[in-house]
Amino acid sequence: MRPLDSPPVGHIQITPSILNADFARLGEEVARIPSADWVHVDVMDNHFVPNLTFGPTMVEALARSSSVPLDAHLMIEDADRNALEYVEAGCGSVTFHVEAAKAPVRLAREIRAAGARASMALKPATPIEPYEDMLSELDMVLIMTVEPGFGGQRFLDLCLPKIRRARALMDKHGVETWLQVDGGVSLETIERCAEAGADVFVAGSAVYSAADPDKMVTALRETATAAQQR
Repeated sequence: MRPLDSPPVGHIQITPSILNADFARLGEEVARIPSADWVHVDVMDNHFVPNLTFGPTMVEALARSSSVPLDAHLMIEDADRNALEYVEAGCGSVTFHVEAAKAPVRLAREIRAAGARASMALKPATPIEPYEDMLSELDMVLIMTVEPGFGGQRFLDLCLPKIRRARALMDKHGVETWLQVDGGVSLETIERCAEAGADVFVAGSAVYSAADPDKMVTALRETATAAQQR
């Protein structure tokens, strides 16, 4: 795995989700996106969300074979107890859901202390405002723009105001916190997200349904960058 760099807030990053890749050929699928900033790994336990995907053993194997750092998105019930397993498995960023964390500040600090970036995810209906004072404890906030659980869902425009509010709070406090969006991100929706203040984008079906996934990564980055600069 290549050393982790830390682009500044506002630098556009694309993190393709392997939820839409061929699970039987994950190593090859990741090799098809060499220009990606991160590989987004959706970890689901069939309890917090109605789907079951990867565990730490598979993530560890993927981390050994990937030249792109892994961004683990934990859609699991017992995040407080299990999150550090994914740092140990080789993930450079670990995201827990605030709806599943009993002690989110402590968990964020534990993830950071273990050597990974700490990120907190919010479902579409979860407001950002109650967590304003916690922003300095986080390296990234993930705003879900679909209900978590399955890939290929339609982008929820109702989440755009929350993205704007999250960015405004980050600017207010001057924190170096990335703002990630996940769900229905495509060439048609990424502009609106970038204009709202997001700088890290998870794209699954848009990337892996393309004839050339890596060209799509580049196209998404260029589209978001242009929208951000307008």
